This record gives sequence, structure tokens and C-alpha cells, in this order.
Amino acid sequence: MKFPTLTALLVLGTAFATAEDKPVAAKPEAAKEIMLFNGKSLDDWESVDVGGSGEVELEGGLMIINQGENVSGAIYKKADTLPTTNYEITLDAKRIQGVDFFVGLTFPVGDLKHCATLICGGWGGSVTGISCIDSMDASDNNTSSYQRYKDDEWYAIKLRVTPKNISVWLGDKQIIDEDIEGKKISVRSGPIESYLPLSLTTFNTMAAIRNVKLTPITEPK
Repeated sequence: MKFPTLTALLVLGTAFATAEDKPVAAKPEAAKEIMLFNGKSLDDWESVDVGGSGEVELEGGLMIINQGENVSGAIYKKADTLPTTNYEITLDAKRIQGVDFFVGLTFPVGDLKHCATLICGGWGGSVTGISCIDSMDASDNNTSSYQRYKDDEWYAIKLRVTPKNISVWLGDKQIIDEDIEGKKISVRSGPIESYLPLSLTTFNTMAAIRNVKLTPITEPK
């Protein structure tokens, strides 16, 4: 009967030690959401008056965008600290009064100079889509749809931006899934250009906003 040599035992022991001592790769941490509006203050937001704009106020933990005769709303002042692609923005919004869009979420696409606007309730209160894709408004491009919005009812909205796609959910329903590769992304010319790169606006409508969050994501394969 042969016994292991000392050399063999040393090699075997080293192998076990190496296996035991080898560090286990840490699991990547889940991306942390960034609260853009927490219901406590509007310090990170700047109201913009383009002439006839309604005031933006904090009331009962809500961002209230008052009805004006033009586009009304506020810009997020720390947009340069946020990702410009591979992110999601979620928020709750409701129309209090008015007949036009109660959510105009302007957001960057790839960099701070290239932006688009998610419109909910435009053109008389129902048109929903992205302005602009290949210079076409939300009412005219492939993202356009008609959604029924009721006054004083909360709607959960989620926007996802990746280098290849812009997607939007209204509640649990995906209403936009738009390939943007090779397409021109821009905002509509006019007052909304004063609200770049990240803002919440309305047109001739009073709205309430809450729970505005941004979450970095990994681009879906």
C-alpha cells in the first residue's frame, strides 16, 4: 500500500487553501432610485414663466401646477447629475381642471441637448405620445394614442429611456414602445424649449404631481 508523498500532500493542501481563500465575486447592487420630488419641498425645482404661465406650488405634499394661459411648470435643477440614458422615471399625476395636457414630462435622450416630451392628455384632453420624433408631434407620430383621463383621478406613469428605445406605461399597460435608432429626437418648437432638459409642465390645465423618481437601469437585451 502506497502512501502519498510529502510533495503530493503539500500540492493538495495548497489547492484546497487556494479554493477556500478565493474571494467570491460580490453580487452587483441594485440601482438606487433617486427621488426627484419627495413632497416636502420644491427646492430642487425652478418654476418657469414663459408669459401667461400658472404658478407652481407645494400643497399637501403635492406639486401643484396651476392653470395658466400657456405652458406652465418647473425645471429640475440638478439634471446634470442624472443619467441621460438607461433610466426610468416614474410619477403619479392627476388633472384637476382644464382640457389639455396635464403631464408634459420633458426628458433627456442621450445627452442634455437632445430632449423629448411625453404628453398625456394633449389636443383636447386625450392624445398621449412623444413630441417629437423625426420632427413629428405626439399627435402625428407612431407613439400617438388616445387615452381617457378623468379629472381628479390619479394615474401612474412610467417612462423608460435607452439608447435604442423609448417606452411608456400608463398604470400596468404599456402604451409606447418606440425604436429610436437613427431617428431625430427633439422637443416641439415654442414655449416648451424653455423647459429643457428635465421638467414637468401642463398646458392650460391645473395638475397635481407626486412621487417623482428616477432609477438607473441596465439596458434590456
